[in-house]
Amino acid sequence: MRILHVARILLGLGFVVFATNYFLPFLPAQDPPPAEALPFIGAFATSGFLTLVKVIELGAGLLLLSNRFVPLALALLAPIIVGITGFHVLLAPAGTPIAIVFLVLELVLAWGYRRAFAPMLRARVAADGLTAQALGPVDGEQAIAGRHVAAR
Repeated sequence: MRILHVARILLGLGFVVFATNYFLPFLPAQDPPPAEALPFIGAFATSGFLTLVKVIELGAGLLLLSNRFVPLALALLAPIIVGITGFHVLLAPAGTPIAIVFLVLELVLAWGYRRAFAPMLRARVAADGLTAQALGPVDGEQAIAGRHVAAR
């Protein structure tokens, strides 16, 4: 469990620091990205989408640091981490190591909280959250208010 605690703090801290730096720059300026990455970054920034992503990063990072709603924070960060990793692997390889670190931390935490994600990974789930076994009447039963009762 100690590794989960460390991974949660590191991932949360990383996202809080980088998201805060977007709004209030305090880290040293980075080298400009490769020319191939500029159209992507330009569209991302000018559309306002980058601001939305940074707000999500900041909120999810704070959730991780406070140890509240950790599975929700991980679910919010998962597509962002995939995007960050893809961006660096495909367009700006110099940042790939930190992207891989974030990806590994996310995977370690996702594995540690796998029970919270288990319901999302079921093939069929009823709208009320019951498992696939409660999707419909079985052998002469009627579904009434989410419970099975025998037909008369």
